[in-house]
Amino acid sequence: MKKDEKPYSILVIEDNLGDYVIIEEYLSEYILNLRTTQVESFKKASEYLENENSYDLVFLDLSLPDKSGEELVLEITKRADGIPVVVLTGFADLEFGTKSLALGASDYLVKDNLSPAVLYKSILYNIQRVNFISELRESRKKYTDLFQLSPSPILVYDLETLNILDVNESAIETYGFSRTEFLSLNILDIHSEDQIESLPIKEFDFQKINKESPQKRARHLRKKGDFIDVEINPAIVNINNRDAVMIVIKDITENLKYIHKIEEQNQKFREIAWIQSHVVRAPLARMMGLMNLLESVEINPEDQEILNFIRQSADELDQIVRDIASKSENI
Repeated sequence: MKKDEKPYSILVIEDNLGDYVIIEEYLSEYILNLRTTQVESFKKASEYLENENSYDLVFLDLSLPDKSGEELVLEITKRADGIPVVVLTGFADLEFGTKSLALGASDYLVKDNLSPAVLYKSILYNIQRVNFISELRESRKKYTDLFQLSPSPILVYDLETLNILDVNESAIETYGFSRTEFLSLNILDIHSEDQIESLPIKEFDFQKINKESPQKRARHLRKKGDFIDVEINPAIVNINNRDAVMIVIKDITENLKYIHKIEEQNQKFREIAWIQSHVVRAPLARMMGLMNLLESVEINPEDQEILNFIRQSADELDQIVRDIASKSENI
């Protein structure tokens, strides 16, 4: 049988030398690079765990000269901090061995049932289990950081009750409600009353949201009583086996004010363009008609020269008005 070549460092907290020797022999059958350390008391174990926290796993006997039982398990798991602790128990302590899992132990083994395979599998299983839990905690921390540190306000509410379940710091800053105040609100409490009947948020029919453009606009109420225009991007999430909705919010109040201002300016521009192309051009057209009438009668050369200058200026003005009207139409 090929041995596991990965190095393992095991702390065995056991006051019975015979039991320790058996554990070491059993593990040596499966592990090539094995380093075991035996300590016979709780005090010594505490010193080792505080000074050298590089063990891959701890085997813990439930009965030591200076501490035993529940208090022993609690104190060792606290000092191990991230290192799997496997409790070694006898048949008489089997019920407490099960209880030790609730106290922080990773696993428990009955001494009379020990074998090389059982010990080796326990090491692999518990090390992998602790690594998985560590990765899961890290993943949750990253999610929490992304949620809380997001510059966009984020609200999470229950899909059935509509009660707000969680908010990030940006939402607290934007809306003015404290976290406690937010968690006492229903999601409809922050919507303007005239929008509630038409909100897809009330019917929860998110399948009807256009997949190509899932963002929706709404008006949200802030704590001080004013409303802000927002664009929301909803997504269904599962929290504690319940469907919830997480909405990422973008405050577009200032954007809409800017767009409204531009639209007002464009309207005024269209009015000015209409005046230039119709109101200004009307008297110009009449003036050019009068000049056509004057040109049909005989006048002296001196008056004719003046009339030509007036005609030239009128044609230039007419061209300017036409250019302005053309550019206005293009805009």
